[in-house]
Amino acid sequence: GCHILIADGLKGTDDVLVPVRGGELVKEAKIGRAVMDADIVISLTHFKCHECTGIGGTLKNLGMGCGSRAGKMDMHSTGKSLVSPDDCVGCGKCKTVCAHSAISITQGKASIDSAKCVGCGRCLGNCPMDAISPAEDDAFENLDKKIVEYAAAVVGGRPHFHISLGVDISPYCDCHSENDVPVVPDVGMFASFDPVAIDVACADAVNQAPPWPGSLLAAQAGQGSDHFSSVTPGTDWRICTNHGKKLGIGNTEYELVKI
Repeated sequence: GCHILIADGLKGTDDVLVPVRGGELVKEAKIGRAVMDADIVISLTHFKCHECTGIGGTLKNLGMGCGSRAGKMDMHSTGKSLVSPDDCVGCGKCKTVCAHSAISITQGKASIDSAKCVGCGRCLGNCPMDAISPAEDDAFENLDKKIVEYAAAVVGGRPHFHISLGVDISPYCDCHSENDVPVVPDVGMFASFDPVAIDVACADAVNQAPPWPGSLLAAQAGQGSDHFSSVTPGTDWRICTNHGKKLGIGNTEYELVKI
């Protein structure tokens, strides 16, 4: 029954540039306008594993969730868009919003000249067929840091509070249409004013839990002490939390109060 606002507009193009103090990779984050119009921020997160960032927690919810479509592209890629020929219908709506003449329509399909593309992301929001997507070609470490820098833009200068649900802890992001059984039993509900500490606390609780029989984690038993890197080798969730501490939006140390 709650009212819902699409923070970056119906087409994903209504955003504002928010300076990131101390940002290494992001100097100005592209955040949905309605998010920045709010007086306070309260986040509700489903905590889970993630195939790119190790964990999908509060920091990822704030950063990736509040970024506009152009912001999401900024985090996932080095700034270029790709067209799926199978989905493109050649309507040309992407071409009409490209200020850099990077898009052309050839034989009924759009194509993007990466040399001219500046990564603004306007074509993503204007495509009625969702035929345009980020290249997703940036390194996981850069993705982690960009997410945190976007999160810093969201919470900076105003009150914020965070709730994270450590239930049905899936091995993949919730954006997947498919998933697998939870990797561990439910670990509970967490709440904190600190977006960094709550992610560390949730990750610690998961790492202390036994693998769920028949799960992807159970199949990877013995691969390491960290459940998340066992589920998705090559990821390191601590990059996010350590970078959040470095930017001053939270601490990796915490006191767990059980209720």
